[in-house]
Amino acid sequence: MDPLQDVLALLEPQSHLSTSLVAGGQWAVRFDAPSGVKFNAVRRGSCLLEVEGIDEPISLAEGDCYLLTRPRRFTLRSGPGVEPVDAGPVFARAEDGVARAGDGDDVFLIGGRFSFGPRAQELLLDALPPIVHVPGGTPQARIVRWALTAIDDELLHRPVASMLVAEHLAVVMLVHVLRLHLARGPRALSGWLSGLADPAVAAALTAMHGDPARSWTVAELARSGAVSRSTLAARFKDTVGQAPLEYLTRWRIELAARHLRQGTATLAAIAHAVGYGSESALSVAFKRITGTSPRDYRRQWAPAGDPEQKRRGPGR
Repeated sequence: MDPLQDVLALLEPQSHLSTSLVAGGQWAVRFDAPSGVKFNAVRRGSCLLEVEGIDEPISLAEGDCYLLTRPRRFTLRSGPGVEPVDAGPVFARAEDGVARAGDGDDVFLIGGRFSFGPRAQELLLDALPPIVHVPGGTPQARIVRWALTAIDDELLHRPVASMLVAEHLAVVMLVHVLRLHLARGPRALSGWLSGLADPAVAAALTAMHGDPARSWTVAELARSGAVSRSTLAARFKDTVGQAPLEYLTRWRIELAARHLRQGTATLAAIAHAVGYGSESALSVAFKRITGTSPRDYRRQWAPAGDPEQKRRGPGR
């Protein structure tokens, strides 16, 4: 299995498109810290992006897009020296899905945000920089441009189910942005994502994700990447920040936690599915990693008044 695909499937990303922005002349709009991961794409013109905690503004040209992976305030502006206005009133006056700032229409941006499952911060977002900027003029951004053009078309012509299609296209765009970021090399990454930039480590990650219940040894994982056991152990620790089997344990616990949040399987069945020989072995590992027992974790995620949960009893 593909580790990036596995993590994104676990996190269940959803896109939420927002009102577009048309601007011209001298303008600046200040935004509150967003919930989730914010994205904008410049479909026409150019502007500057300023993000709280980032020293230098980022120049955005036509075709560029970016992800803001931290909840930080930011400002979009035509240039320096313009007093920004708050985004709330600007977007409250929007008509036909378009807000306007300044005087004219030489700049057009579409945007929205991505929401994820409860483990997104640790599993994905902490491994990314605060801003992921994809210049639209690079050949590698071709598919991102295609997705953005398709979103534009859906929002402009509004065929049936246009919003559903546009939001799915935005998730496609997200995957391609992450691919492009991965291609920039390990210095642009941290955590398990940086491991994907190392062929031997990536092979070990792929092997573990392909069969997480298997009783892997470091020697077997090293053979998958055609390196020695000691080489894999050193490179895995250096890039991912964990030993290979420590990573495997944590991934198994993530899978078990998903079962507990979303399913009704017994702890014994979950233990078998993720590679533990018994319910007690899973419980010990789960408590060590998460700080809570599987039964308590399941109880936290059970819908209020769930009759099935009452029949099962806690953790069943």
